Amino acid sequence: MLEHIEFVNKEFFWLLLILPIVILWYVIKRHKQTSELKISSLKGFKVTNSWLPKMKHGLFILRLLALVLLITALARPQTVDVSTRTKTTRGIDIVMAIDVSGSMLAKDLSPNRLEALKKVAANFIKNRPNDRIGLVEYAGESYTKTPITSDKAIVLRSLSSIKYNNVIEDGTAIGMGLATAVNRLKDSKAKSKVIILLTDGVNNSGFIDPRIASELAVEYGIKTYTIGLGTNGMALSPVARLPNGDFQYRRIQVEIDEDLLKEIASVTGGRYFRATNNRKLEAIYDEINKLEKTEIEEFKFYNYEEKFRPLVLIAGLLLFMELVLRYTVFRTFV
Repeated sequence: MLEHIEFVNKEFFWLLLILPIVILWYVIKRHKQTSELKISSLKGFKVTNSWLPKMKHGLFILRLLALVLLITALARPQTVDVSTRTKTTRGIDIVMAIDVSGSMLAKDLSPNRLEALKKVAANFIKNRPNDRIGLVEYAGESYTKTPITSDKAIVLRSLSSIKYNNVIEDGTAIGMGLATAVNRLKDSKAKSKVIILLTDGVNNSGFIDPRIASELAVEYGIKTYTIGLGTNGMALSPVARLPNGDFQYRRIQVEIDEDLLKEIASVTGGRYFRATNNRKLEAIYDEINKLEKTEIEEFKFYNYEEKFRPLVLIAGLLLFMELVLRYTVFRTFV
C-alpha cells in the first residue's frame, strides 16, 4: 500500500525531530502538572491502587499521535495513477524475401542455413510489434507466403512452416523474389517500405532480371537490405538425393553474387550484409532492426489523489478525545 504513496512536501518530515523534545519536556514537567496535597500522615485513609492516574499518560500519547498525523498531512501524501497511450506516428511495412533453394540446407550454419535464418528472423519479427510484416519464398520461382499483416502470430507460424520442398522449381531466382516482394509493398500507404532479401547463391532462374526488379523498388520508394548467407570458401552442401530420400552432402565452393546484392542495396538506398555464421546473421538482423525504427508517440496521463484529508480528520478526532477526557474522566478540582 505505502509503495504507491508519494509525498509532495517531504521537507515537513523534519518537524518530526521535535517529538523527542516534546517527550523529554513531558517527562520533566509531568510531576509539576499533577496537583499535590501534603499531609503529615496517611493513617485513617484507605489506600487503593487506582488505574486512573496511570491512564492519564494516554492523554499525552493522543496529543503526540495527533501531532505526527498533522506533520504527515503537511508532507502531502498522494497516490498517482499513470495511464499510458501510445500512437504510432510512423509505421513501417516490411517484406522478408527468403531463399528456399536446396543450397539453403548447407550445414555451414547450425543446424543448416534455413533453420538458422528462421530462428533469427523470428526474433526480428517479435521485436517489431508496431510494424506490418509479410513473407515471400523464392527458389527457381517465387510466391507470397504471407501478405503484410500486423498479426505477428500469423507471420511467425508461416515462418516456422517454411522448409525446402519440391513444390516450387529449384534454383535461385533473385529477380523473381525481389519483384514479388515489391508487388506486395507497392500499394502500401506506410511512411517507410522495406524489403529484406536473403540468398545464398547467384541468380540462375526466373524471367525477371534482378536489376529490373530493383528499379521497380526505386520507383515505389522501397528500400532493400540484401544479405548474402554462407561461409567463405567450402561448405557441406546437399548435392543429390539418396534412394531413401535423404540428401547426400559434399563439400563444395560457396558462390554468392555479392556484386549483384551490393548493387541492389545501393540503388534502393539500403545496405548489403554478409553472414558467414550464426552470430553474424544475428548481428545483421539486429543492425537492420536499429536502422529501421518506428516512431512512436507516447502520451501519459497522471491522476493525483490527495491523501492528507483523512490524516487531518483523524488528528482532529484524537485531539477532541484528549480534550473530552481531560475535562471529564481526568478532571481534577485540586
